[in-house]
Amino acid sequence: MREWWRDLTDLVLPAECGGCGRGRTVLCPRCRTALSGAAPCRVRPVPEPSGLPVVHAAARYADEVRAALLAHKERGVLALTTPLGVALAGAVRAGLQEARWGGPGDAGGVRVREPVLLVPVPSAPRAVRTRGHDPARRIALAAAGELRRTGTSARVLAVLRQRHAVADQSELGARQRLRNLAGALAVAPGGGRLLCGGGPVVLVDDLMTTGASLTEAARTLRAARTGAKSAVYPSSAGEGREERKTGPRMAGPNEGGGVIREAICAAVVAASPDSFEINRN
Repeated sequence: MREWWRDLTDLVLPAECGGCGRGRTVLCPRCRTALSGAAPCRVRPVPEPSGLPVVHAAARYADEVRAALLAHKERGVLALTTPLGVALAGAVRAGLQEARWGGPGDAGGVRVREPVLLVPVPSAPRAVRTRGHDPARRIALAAAGELRRTGTSARVLAVLRQRHAVADQSELGARQRLRNLAGALAVAPGGGRLLCGGGPVVLVDDLMTTGASLTEAARTLRAARTGAKSAVYPSSAGEGREERKTGPRMAGPNEGGGVIREAICAAVVAASPDSFEINRN
């Protein structure tokens, strides 16, 4: 009975902190601060892939943050989903504020006219089967819940799919990853119209290193949005012609004032330390 009770307790309250290993806590105060205690920053990998959208990250991928992400992704410590989702929500808010998608809302949120669409970068089906869950999608759902709790309307739109298997990227460099992922993603049937029917689109993932995955995901979403808009607006309509000319770009908050911005941005829980350092210059 004692062993059974210990196992049951571990399911409710993890045996150790996901970041530093301290006993009987999901994430200790020090590790929680490392994860989401600082303001999210815009990050850029070096080299920066062409087509990478603006990316914001909550924390550097090092030490306690790295340990927590690996515990969630590889060891299935699902109790970490909520704090990781809170960190991702902060990065999403930072991206929306920089893009001027809306004004400040209640409880630190961002007011937008339509729900923010969080689109997770999909894991390979084989990795999902091995891990027993899709980490990015799970964190995205937690982030959407946190955004709603703090006054920003949001929902998850998991429309990206892998078209074919890709090689393991752990040993690949930046250029090799780009080649490996080129054309690897597609939008599920009907997904293009869903992407056009809501508010701002934010690509989300747990981690950015070279930016190759986010670049391919952004390329896929841009193509889907452009195709869907061309189908919605007839060729005789001036607005439809403008959409095809400018691609997936939208007017800014002062509509009619000539402000144009990218309709897709990205947010991650963590990014490589080098991608933070480049923004100091």
